[in-house]
Amino acid sequence: MEQQEQKHQRRVRYKGTHPRSYKEKYKELQPEKYADTVARVIQKGSTPAGMHISICVKEILDFLQIQPGQKGLDATLGYGGHTLEMLKCLDHQGHIYGLDIDTIEMEKTRQRLAALGYGPEILTIKHLNFANIDQVAAEAGPFDFLLADLGVSSMQIDNPDRGFSYKNEGPLDLRLNPEKGITAAQRLRTIDQEELAGMLYENSDEPYAAEIARAIVLQRKKGNPIDTTTKLRQIIEDTLSFIPAGERKEAVKKSCQRVFQALRIDVNNEFEVLYEFLDKLPGVLAKGGRAAILTFHSGEDRLVKKSFKRLCNEGVYSEISTEVIRPSAEECARNNRARSTKMRWAIKA
Repeated sequence: MEQQEQKHQRRVRYKGTHPRSYKEKYKELQPEKYADTVARVIQKGSTPAGMHISICVKEILDFLQIQPGQKGLDATLGYGGHTLEMLKCLDHQGHIYGLDIDTIEMEKTRQRLAALGYGPEILTIKHLNFANIDQVAAEAGPFDFLLADLGVSSMQIDNPDRGFSYKNEGPLDLRLNPEKGITAAQRLRTIDQEELAGMLYENSDEPYAAEIARAIVLQRKKGNPIDTTTKLRQIIEDTLSFIPAGERKEAVKKSCQRVFQALRIDVNNEFEVLYEFLDKLPGVLAKGGRAAILTFHSGEDRLVKKSFKRLCNEGVYSEISTEVIRPSAEECARNNRARSTKMRWAIKA
């Protein structure tokens, strides 16, 4: 029986000279095949589609002081950029455990690191929320070093199917674990106006929280579901139409960023998860164990700062960072997504 000839699949065509949509950026999405294109995008200060550029790598490694033979935990694996640099420090002696709840990106990272020579003999990846660090510590701990990068990965932000960005049309999802919980669209179907306004203010300090919450609930009452990123963005734009024209564009941009952030924090229970992680953190570290945490908005940073200070006063940590550590100006110029990053550290007594 003759084998049927498969039809040749042509790549996605795009209008103009440069690809604009996520799926059209086929070269950026295949960095192993188009390294030159990816290098040019990075050189311009942008993050290639489907990639994540790790932040504060030097600062993290300088603090963690990783030695061959040690045992470490990357509590938020993501693209694996930080993990790769920590693995290099081990020089194939010791072990790192990596946790992630994003099943889509987790498997890609596993394959990427394995292809670079870091397989299960030195790297164990688990589908686990970083609030459950005690579970992996019971099996593998205590850890000599630990990193938690609380930022959303660029791969998640850039992929319109995930709904993290107001800039592209996509389903209003915002879940870090796409297999669990309710989407942001589902959340907006049931939340009342007062709770929504409170959530927008508490999670992102949105100055127009009351006005935006009222507009969202009004659209819902009219039978207009807010189930895409662009529908939510349009509501925010319409709500802020009272702002003078010269100031409106920037105001809308910032409010969109804050509203999407507040919803993401809510549907992923990010503050509750962080509370749990910080409470369990000392218990998974070895004596003298070092922990570094990257945060990306003031709410997260406040929680980390307060926890570190309290536990240091109680003698649980022997030393903590007294000042926040920020990426260098050069790094921010290379990667504008680094600008809001804050790093804090603690050493177990």
